[in-house]
Amino acid sequence: MSKFEWDEEKAKRNLRKHGVAFEILDQFEFDTAIEWIDDRYDYGEERIIATAFAGNKLYRLVYTMRGFAPRAISLREANRKEVDEYVRAKKQNMD
Repeated sequence: MSKFEWDEEKAKRNLRKHGVAFEILDQFEFDTAIEWIDDRYDYGEERIIATAFAGNKLYRLVYTMRGFAPRAISLREANRKEVDEYVRAKKQNMD
């Protein structure tokens, strides 16, 4: 995947709210990610939710595509439910 873009003010808010810097996206392991379209609301753009490892932690990322470049919207550590969801999805892919 192309290098991520983001709004600097959004990145600061994300760091304050979730304690995670967007710069960690350089380590986001898309080859092991589970992804799906977030169609819960009409955001005015297609949003994608991805869960994957960056280093030794599992993260939940929300992003959109702007042209050919992915643009980060939100990034945080995955919660227990999301970790379980990731494990189940990976296990199903192995069966």
